[in-house]
Amino acid sequence: MEKTIHQGRNVKRFREMLGIKQDALAIDMGDDWNQQKISLLEQKENIDDKLLQQIAGYLKVPVDAIRNFDEEAAVNIISTNYDNAIGYQKNEHCNFNPLDKFVEAMEENKKLYERLLQSEKEKVELLQKVLDGKK
Repeated sequence: MEKTIHQGRNVKRFREMLGIKQDALAIDMGDDWNQQKISLLEQKENIDDKLLQQIAGYLKVPVDAIRNFDEEAAVNIISTNYDNAIGYQKNEHCNFNPLDKFVEAMEENKKLYERLLQSEKEKVELLQKVLDGKK
């Protein structure tokens, strides 16, 4: 079953993505166009090729983009590729125990504090010797 592309809806999508109001597009299209006529155009499933080319020119998008854009397919492509997107990584196979890493870090901190304490004791002993020597 072949899915039909709603060209009018695609015109509306591109117009909205570009931030163009129906009134502004109507002004670009000429004197016999108004907001209501653009609204009716966007409800049409198929648009005449000549008119579609004119609209594509004003929107500055390829005619084929309006003819072939399928939102469902675009959403499907995005959702399928989301897992492979740059900056998005899954870590399904953790090859270490996070608790072990935490314990290792705590042990290293303990060793650092012991060395710091020993260094302070040595400073105190050195200062005590200097004070005893001055008496």
